[in-house]
Amino acid sequence: MADNEHGKVRAGRVTPACAPGTGRKPHPLFVCYFPFLVTAQRRVLPPAALLLLVIVMHPPPTRPLSRFPTFPFSCLVSRHMNVFATGGAGYIGSVYVEEALNAGHRVTVFDNLCEGHRAAVDPRATFVEGELDDEIGLPDALKRSQAEVIVHFAAHALVGESMTNPAKYFGNNMVNGLKLLNAAVAAGVKKFVFSSTCATYGPPDQVPMTEETPQRPINPYGESKLMFEKLLRWYHQIHGLEFVAFRYFNAAGASERFGEHHRVETHLIPNVLKVALGQATHCEIYGTDYPTPDGTCIRDYIHIADLAQAHLLAMAPGRQGFYNLGNGGGYSVREVIETCAKVTGKSIKTIEKPPRPGDPPRLVAAANKAHQELGWRPRFPQLESIVRTAWNWHRTHPQGYPAEPPV
Repeated sequence: MADNEHGKVRAGRVTPACAPGTGRKPHPLFVCYFPFLVTAQRRVLPPAALLLLVIVMHPPPTRPLSRFPTFPFSCLVSRHMNVFATGGAGYIGSVYVEEALNAGHRVTVFDNLCEGHRAAVDPRATFVEGELDDEIGLPDALKRSQAEVIVHFAAHALVGESMTNPAKYFGNNMVNGLKLLNAAVAAGVKKFVFSSTCATYGPPDQVPMTEETPQRPINPYGESKLMFEKLLRWYHQIHGLEFVAFRYFNAAGASERFGEHHRVETHLIPNVLKVALGQATHCEIYGTDYPTPDGTCIRDYIHIADLAQAHLLAMAPGRQGFYNLGNGGGYSVREVIETCAKVTGKSIKTIEKPPRPGDPPRLVAAANKAHQELGWRPRFPQLESIVRTAWNWHRTHPQGYPAEPPV
């Protein structure tokens, strides 16, 4: 029986050196990513011990599984982590928190509830109501959470408002973000996942947009997000803070428990569904003579569960850089309205209006880099499945989340 550098040759086959029960020392990368499978003598645990470990680390679920397909994200990080999720009471953050908890991570939600909802916080999470500019409360919350990774969703995100109140956007999205970065470094946090936006690109020269598309934002919202992306680069270079930043356009859809409820609703799908619910008489189409197949703007839509999946994948050691997220093709305004009518079985009245200044005909992000480097694939690539999950949530929550209880 001969040995080679890859393991032992047994009857014409190679047994990997890190295989359970071989008695050989595992590869250093195996030790790095799966330290809980290695004994103090740096031997891989035998098969029986591995089986027992899996049973202990993955107990039976305490609640019914979601109707949607799930992926065992926890296998992509070396262990379950302590996560500090800012904006975890918001639309995208709430579903990320739900998915992170389902994957076995421990999550602390930090949110001031100015746009989020207390009822949108998964009860399994620890909730802290606070402000990012609180120089005592924020570091204290980070310390108590024993955070190993920060997932940063908290931001102001209304493009129109940013054009009339830029100070609000630079103050929160950039200045308060800087305070969060400083608190992260002081607390010894080593990983930072940032929910950015494709608004950092501005009107593109060509579509679909890649990560190399020039970034020329045309509003303070996009500019404030780009400024924070630049801060991440410097904090990585100077402090060694590993980061992943995601750029995407239109988040849509819902999980069974958490959905879209904005106090000021600007997104197309929920506004169309309001007509189906009888809460609005019509929806509006801005521009019908764009150089697109049906004359209306084409935009990229991505399910929030797919966004959550990407943020979970980004938590794995060694993941670093900027990634676009999207479904790659995009859908027109008319296609969205027609799909909503099909899913709901309701007639959707529309009113056509002149195009809004600065609206490009087509905005679609290329997600090839995320596919190749993160192994990310959307579970809900079709518009109909996205709309159906949104409709299911809005039907059961016609008024959105309940009003916040008085303090």
